[in-house]
Amino acid sequence: MPHLTIDYSSRLADVFDRVALVRELHPLVLEVSGSAGVCKTFFRPAETHVGDGGGDGRGFVHVEVGLMPGRPESVKAHLSESILAVVAKHLPAGGADGVILSAEVRDLSGSYRLLPGGRPRAGAPARVPCAASPRR
Repeated sequence: MPHLTIDYSSRLADVFDRVALVRELHPLVLEVSGSAGVCKTFFRPAETHVGDGGGDGRGFVHVEVGLMPGRPESVKAHLSESILAVVAKHLPAGGADGVILSAEVRDLSGSYRLLPGGRPRAGAPARVPCAASPRR
């Protein structure tokens, strides 16, 4: 059930192997977080970013993981550190040098709802409340 959003500099698009990253990242997120279900990942290339470097052209990759509430901060911090190590591995040799990497693992809010399959089945409720979503 984890939701991952990965923002990255568009200049990394040709050298950042997103498919290989997901193959390694999904099992890691499930194992470390103790989540059940399937990870869903959304990649968003960004044309522009501004940082303290004053537009020095460095790239960035930011990974955000949304989980059902209940994990201790220590687990979320460990998962963030593990994610950074995996992302760095999937940049080209030396590619992590000068690229800003960050990760955040957060709890999904109480308003989170899941609609499996994208449309309700006949007779099924239009929304599935969080309590009905699989979680550990």
